Amino acid sequence: ANFYTTIESAISIGVSFLINLLVVSVFGNVLHKKTYGELQEQCIEQDWYPQKFNCSLPENDLDCLPTDEVDADLYKGGIALGCSFGAAYTYIWAVGILASGQSSTMTGTYAGQFAMQGFLNLNWAQWKILVITRLVAMAPTLLVAWFTDIQTLTGLNDILNAVMSIQLPFAIIPCLCFTSSRLVMGEFRNSFVQKIVICLLSVTVLAINMVFVFQYVSETVPAKWYYLLPIAAYFLLYFIFVGYLAIYLFICLGFEYLTRFSFLRKIYKLDGFL
Repeated sequence: ANFYTTIESAISIGVSFLINLLVVSVFGNVLHKKTYGELQEQCIEQDWYPQKFNCSLPENDLDCLPTDEVDADLYKGGIALGCSFGAAYTYIWAVGILASGQSSTMTGTYAGQFAMQGFLNLNWAQWKILVITRLVAMAPTLLVAWFTDIQTLTGLNDILNAVMSIQLPFAIIPCLCFTSSRLVMGEFRNSFVQKIVICLLSVTVLAINMVFVFQYVSETVPAKWYYLLPIAAYFLLYFIFVGYLAIYLFICLGFEYLTRFSFLRKIYKLDGFL
């Protein structure tokens, strides 16, 4: 069972990685070092939203010059695809974004559905549960999309990406603790080589996401002390808690000599490692 589960996970993750690699490569080809003027010319040739990259139009709300490099987002990226390869590619990108959003919301919706179904002891028909849970998940998004504009949605998407990047350590570190702990997994725990590879990948991913978070904060938060002070206090507590999780992760990875320190035995429950 473990063997076939590993194969299934490797195939699904491998395909997902390939798709994301292709997406990044295409957008890198379309947008890297491209100026607003160059993209506007391409849009005029394709007759596809040529005004969207026109810096002189006030309705675009673009503080730019035609020689400036494009500050791309999901919306501009989709328009740029249409201008570079044809209008069909914008619709393909839209379908991809819709599928990505559905995949993400379904994961959370199904998890919440099964949990609440057990907690509330619901005996409803399955389709009724699906309808209600999907409406609860999608209604706020639909309301925001209906009563705001594309710029607001793009800004919210950037905020959500930053929030997910901040939350990422609270998913990765416990997962590594569980899969590497001899108390939890026994003989099925991660091997020495697996621990090295997984930890290197995890550190790389976490570092990239933290760079994105600090870049986002530096670009969007005004450089005023009354804005920066609460953010600094939050990140101080944030990194203290991440360090708290990381110490227990080191113990689960095999650095069990840390259990000899009495102050750690007061903080963590380490009886099984002694």
